[in-house]
Order: sequence, then structure tokens, then C-alpha cells
Amino acid sequence: MDFTFTEEQQAAVEAAKAVLAGVAPDGVPSPALTAGAVADDFDRGLWARLADADLLSLLLDARHGGAGLDAVALCLVLRESAKVLARVPLLESTAAAVAVQTYGDEELKADLLGRVGRGELVLTVAANGRTGHDGAELAVTARQEDDAWVLDGLQTAVPWAQNADFVLVPALSTGTGRSVLALVPRGHQGATLAEQISTTGELLGELRLDSVRIPARDVLDADGAWEWLRNLLTTGTCALALGLGERVLSMTSEYTGKREQFGFPVATFQAVAVQTADRYIDLRAMEATLWQAAWRISTGAGGALPASGDVAVAKVWASEGVRRVVQTAQHLHGGFGADTDYSLHRYHAWAKHLELSLGPAAAHEEALGDLLAAHPLG
Repeated sequence: MDFTFTEEQQAAVEAAKAVLAGVAPDGVPSPALTAGAVADDFDRGLWARLADADLLSLLLDARHGGAGLDAVALCLVLRESAKVLARVPLLESTAAAVAVQTYGDEELKADLLGRVGRGELVLTVAANGRTGHDGAELAVTARQEDDAWVLDGLQTAVPWAQNADFVLVPALSTGTGRSVLALVPRGHQGATLAEQISTTGELLGELRLDSVRIPARDVLDADGAWEWLRNLLTTGTCALALGLGERVLSMTSEYTGKREQFGFPVATFQAVAVQTADRYIDLRAMEATLWQAAWRISTGAGGALPASGDVAVAKVWASEGVRRVVQTAQHLHGGFGADTDYSLHRYHAWAKHLELSLGPAAAHEEALGDLLAAHPLG
């Protein structure tokens, strides 16, 4: 494997840095001081700038107006977005669009993908199921009736559900026992949304489906489509955790380099240096496992385990690592870390959300154990 980034991938990073340069992590009210949601919508201005920079169509084919890049490029951009806590559904919309591109029919692709790439349509994915621990496809049933699919069930913690035009919902087919993915329009008959709020202060949605009829054209029923999408979403979440962790460690280094005790910067104290060194090692482990997972997804390369094994390893490191990074940062900042005029508490809240998104470390350790049992390493 070669982890050297291509010129196109590096160009995507530079474009992302330019667009994100003006984003303030404290651009909305603090979740610690807000009883409800911090905002009613995601950052539409940033969304438009990402579209203008062709960053919403990175993974789309040229015939749909995209650059035809891969999951590695997406993760590079997501990494940068997390450093400024960018409030946009970049991961969800991109992943859903690529699922349509990979598994949808030509009519659906022609109708959706160009508009998604231009930022005119926003997609999201219901990937948490009822509890966030069980498979999301188990929370909804789908049965075929004539030329439509009928969905029943409940999905919780759907990101950006209040503002997305379509939610891509995994469901279990009662006829075949396989997972399908259905595009449910916002406000569709039989689909109701209730507000939920993340630790970040952002709106989430509880999506209840009561005999919701979706045309067969808008349902992806190819074998393996949901597993592939879940792997991409999970890997993207690892990229967000890495970017956030890197920014938090940088903030901590800056603070401890300036804060003095007994006439010396606290960064020169052995206990402080050891703790920050441990967190640096966490970040490098998060990075190595992230690129391994993204490489497997992008290339389809084989291995001792399916690609989902590398994704599970990456998410274990991302969940545990980002938690340790923000906890150490809070400790080394002292009381200043809890000051709501300083943005560290926001990063802590986002880190907790990312730690649990698409399953905590324990869930992925269990999944990895199942894979090892099914694929013994010789």
C-alpha cells in the first residue's frame, strides 16, 4: 500500500483549507449555555462556498459534474473541516450521493447527483437505528408492494434531518432478509420528524416511518450497499475525530507553552510533556488506522479480514483516542478549559458526539471479534 497522497487529493486539501479559513468554531451560541438547539439550520453560507469550490462533488463521476476522487480525498477534507467544527452535512450528503452513484439506477442518478454536487439538494443518512448500538437496518422493515416499497419503523439521531431534502434510510427487506436503502423525502406522507439535540447542541431528528411508500426507483436494493455505505460513514467519522483531535492538541500545546508556573512554561514540566506525548501517539495511531481503512474502501484491496475489519479498528482508535485527547486537554488547560468564552469546551462536546456516532469503541471491538471468529487468521 502507498499512503502518499496524489496531487488531486492534495489539491482538495488546499481548496478545503481556503474555504474553511474564515470559519469560526464559536460561530453559534455555546451548547453549554443554550437550553435548546444552537441553531435551526446548518451553515448554508459555508455550504455554498464548498459547492463553489467543487468540494461537494469530490467523489462524483465527471459525467455528474464531479472530480471522480475517492474516500481518501473525502477523509482529507473532513479532517480539515473538523478542525474548525464546520457545521455542514459534508460526510452524510457525500456518502449518500456516492451510494446512489454506485448502486442506483440511471434515472435516479441523473435526477439527483448533479444537484447534490452543486449544493442544491442535501442528503443525509439514518445510520443510528433505535439505540445507536444495534444495526440501523434492524430498526426499519421494508416490504415490496407492486412498484413501491413500504417502510415501517423508527430511526433516531438522524443528523441534519430537519434541513436535508432526503434521508437515506437502511431497512430490512421482509421478503429477502437483505438490507435496502430508501430515499425518503423530507415531509413525505407517513414520515414524521421529532427534534432531538446532540451534545454538540445541533439538531438531530427522530424519524418515524408509518407505512411510507417509496417508489422502487428510489430504493437501492443491491446486495452489500448498506455495508459499503456504513463503512464509508464510519471511516469519515474517524477522519472527523482525527482532525478535531489534532486541533485540540495544537490548542493545548499553544496554551501550555505560554502558561507559566514557578517562572517556567508548564509545557517544560515532565508530567505535562509525558501526557501530551501520549496524546500525540494516540493521534498517530488514529491516523494510521484511518488511512488503512480509507485505502481498503477506495481500492477494494483484499486482506486477512474484510474491509469492515479495518474500519472497526479505525473506529476503536478514533473513539478511544479522541476521548483521551480532549480529556487531557481539559486537564492541562485547568479552569481555563471550562471557560465558555474559550472554544475548547465545544471541541469536547463534538468529540463526545463523534466518539459515540456509529457505535462506541466497545461495539466495534465486538464486531471485530465476530470477524476474527468468522475469518481465523492463519
